[in-house]
Amino acid sequence: MKVLVILNDPPYGTERSYNGLRLAGSLARRDSVEVRVFLFGDSVGCAVANQKVPDGYYHLDRMVTSVLRHGGSVGCCGTCMEARAIDESALVDGARRSTLEESADWTVWADKVVSF
Repeated sequence: MKVLVILNDPPYGTERSYNGLRLAGSLARRDSVEVRVFLFGDSVGCAVANQKVPDGYYHLDRMVTSVLRHGGSVGCCGTCMEARAIDESALVDGARRSTLEESADWTVWADKVVSF
């Protein structure tokens, strides 16, 4: 099965991106599932490396890395990155700048699309 998870919310302040990445990570660990995550809007901040958060808080950059480590793909909307002055070099290893066209391709590729 091929699953696309689309995130829109900021990395912190709500739990939508956190829960989306929890789901993507769980799916990525299954042998029969291919996972791709596309980050739109403020969610591109989830893939910024070396986040400093208060003790006891979750680290979304580490969750993105876990999805990648388990064979998932992570694309970040390039327009959204530019609007937030995020350069591709700031992203965790394996996450990459992407395009609306690729998100459309991934949507057609997927058997299921889940949006947070």
